[in-house]
Amino acid sequence: MKITIDKNLCSGHARCAAAAPELFELDDSGYALPLDGEVPPEQEQAAREGAWACPERAITVE
Repeated sequence: MKITIDKNLCSGHARCAAAAPELFELDDSGYALPLDGEVPPEQEQAAREGAWACPERAITVE
């Protein structure tokens, strides 16, 4: 499973990081940074919750 963030859609609400801080890091301006690598199987649900928390739907979990 992989997380992709569309930086053109991200508005920096940081709801993804609030929902799954172990998977979503923020830059100095509060915008989500893409996860480097694959999501561990035990964190797949957290990845989905972080994506669902995004009001702009800027996060894709594949």
